[in-house]
Amino acid sequence: MTNIGIAITGSGSATPKVSLNNQQLSQIVETSDEWIGTRTGIRNRRLADTTESLCTLATKASLAAIAQANITSADIDLIILATSTPDDLFGTASQIQAELGAQKAVAFDMTAACSGFVFGLVTGAQFIRTGVYQNVLLIGADVLSRWVDWGDRSTCVLFGDGAGAVVLQASEQDRLFGFELRSDGSQNNCLNLSYQPQAKQIIEGVTVSQGTYQPITMNGKEVYRFAVQKVPEVIEKALFKANMSTEKIDWLLLHQANQRILDSVASRLKIPLEKVISNLGNYGNTSAASIPIALDEAVREGKVKPGDIIAASGFGAGLTWGAAIFEWGISKINN
Repeated sequence: MTNIGIAITGSGSATPKVSLNNQQLSQIVETSDEWIGTRTGIRNRRLADTTESLCTLATKASLAAIAQANITSADIDLIILATSTPDDLFGTASQIQAELGAQKAVAFDMTAACSGFVFGLVTGAQFIRTGVYQNVLLIGADVLSRWVDWGDRSTCVLFGDGAGAVVLQASEQDRLFGFELRSDGSQNNCLNLSYQPQAKQIIEGVTVSQGTYQPITMNGKEVYRFAVQKVPEVIEKALFKANMSTEKIDWLLLHQANQRILDSVASRLKIPLEKVISNLGNYGNTSAASIPIALDEAVREGKVKPGDIIAASGFGAGLTWGAAIFEWGISKINN
């Protein structure tokens, strides 16, 4: 066999036990359920407490995806963790590898913020297409509540915590039909979780920077403008590479940031709203986790079926954005 493709054969997700709805948020900042709901579509979000970590959520989501793919942790060759909020700045993927018992898997973190899952999908696919690995576990997970300023109404209403995972496997036919990835660092200041340096003199004449990360800041209007302009464009480019039209798409699966963005992108692409997967009302913006959580829910509800064509797009801090066109649930190569 000369050509090796990929198939996405399993999905899983996990969200924290604790929830915070809009009415409860109105006790923290000056807002209301109506104000948040009409502007974002978000009604509730899940927040990790001190008993939960990125690792625990990601491990739970991964086990569900591995089981659905009908393999075991021992079969996993590579683990890619897309996150901006690791438990350990040196990386959390290896901790997940240990928790799963995936002893032969190499594991690493990658950061592309809310685009992380799409960037990770494309990255994992290359390892399979080159014949290096056969089974790749891709996780999108974030615990953004760690870095939210709960006194900032413009950001605290938006974010939630969670993890989603998929299994990518070698396939005789390639089911990742096309993709497009983009970055624009000149707009980095629109959405930040920045390190704030603080000078510390360790000896006379030698000063180092020992600060900490500051809460999330965002220019909401600029991010909205960026998303509604760039996301339809990048999906169209991915469709062109896939030699497909929007009529071939069964589902539009966007990063779950804002319902108005989802509606606007669908409108610009002339995709009916009934083909748009949306669950941000229950979870808020979970960054790299949002696409795989929404996918897993749709699969387990029976909405997304094997053979369905999905146009997925992530967009966010960096600024980064990307799209991938793939088919859900085709069986792997039999070895």
